[in-house]
Amino acid sequence: MRFLPVLFPLSLVACAPAFAQANADTYREVVAHGVVMIFPDFEIDVSFKPDGTFTAMKGASKGKWRIEDNKLCSTPDETLMETCAVYPAGKKSGDRFVIPAPRQDVTVRIP
Repeated sequence: MRFLPVLFPLSLVACAPAFAQANADTYREVVAHGVVMIFPDFEIDVSFKPDGTFTAMKGASKGKWRIEDNKLCSTPDETLMETCAVYPAGKKSGDRFVIPAPRQDVTVRIP
């Protein structure tokens, strides 16, 4: 249970979808390279697999992801609560961007 506070932002981060939306290039990069979610005191590496699963925190968290419309949606196995976020278009490996979130905005880097 000690990971639960981390899981909300992790769940912002998604069956291999047809990338038809404007930000499809970003989602291709995210699936290919994963992301690093950056917080003031720690970072979380997230890896996405083409089969629609993800792992994070060195395998301590796992779940499912998907693309719906222009959003990346994820559901950690620990909470079974799906959350979705729109990632900006045109991002590639090495880029950073901020995803607005209700509790705290999350800085994301594509390694």
